[in-house]
Amino acid sequence: MQMNTPPRSTTRTIRLTRRGRIALVAAGAVVAGTAVAVPLLILRAEEKPAKPATLVIPEGWRAEQVYAAVDKALRLPSGTTKKAVPGAHLKLPNDAGGNPEGYLFPATYPVPKGATPEKMLATMVDTANDKFNGAPIAAGAQRNAMNVYQAVTIASIVQAEAATKADMGKVARVIFNRLERGMPLQMDSTINYALNRSTLRTTLQDTRINSPYNSYQRMGLPPTPIDNPGEQAVRAAITPTPGNWLYFVTVKPGDTRFTADFAQHQRNVSEFNAQQRSPSASR
Repeated sequence: MQMNTPPRSTTRTIRLTRRGRIALVAAGAVVAGTAVAVPLLILRAEEKPAKPATLVIPEGWRAEQVYAAVDKALRLPSGTTKKAVPGAHLKLPNDAGGNPEGYLFPATYPVPKGATPEKMLATMVDTANDKFNGAPIAAGAQRNAMNVYQAVTIASIVQAEAATKADMGKVARVIFNRLERGMPLQMDSTINYALNRSTLRTTLQDTRINSPYNSYQRMGLPPTPIDNPGEQAVRAAITPTPGNWLYFVTVKPGDTRFTADFAQHQRNVSEFNAQQRSPSASR
């Protein structure tokens, strides 16, 4: 049987020259370098991408606060967003007169690349319209003999006045009861808005300021919302809690007292004032 194996004398051993050995070493180095680079590329691919920038608008913020937050998020000079409002062509109710207060809906918004103040404000207003003009809110406003803008205005007062979400319906009822009886609202929150401040202490002098937002002297609702209310405050404005209350005061945290009796309200206010004078209130 023939094996066809080449004779031993014809087999040659390959010997590398010095140049060949250098070339082989260099090639090995390239392969080794590639082997190291691949894991590095894999690690980089597995790194988590950076979270997109967002802008958080809390419930109850005023338009001025929203403008400042947009300026900061977009790294723009202070006042830029406020100046952009007239040219933003926002889809506001006719009653708003171009003022977006109340319609800069509180939410968390993405800040995409190339975002502008006009686009950010338009997104907030569009979100508000989607929320407010839907069947539940619009029908609720009509059921209470008011339009949506008036409901949002009441909601903004509720948002500012209610100490807790559980109190929102009661505060809304006080507003309705006072309006139905032809009483001035006498809400400190509207005074604070007129004076561009936030405080629990309203003086007699404060209640005498000449402003359409002075609900101690002016009858009815203020001309615009006084902040940007959340959805729960708007729902409270269209479905107020049943009750005959005309007065309320938060004597201390967690203790808001509602009453229809003026004498009882005066006693509650006296207790509130005593709490404010106590050393613990100033801490």
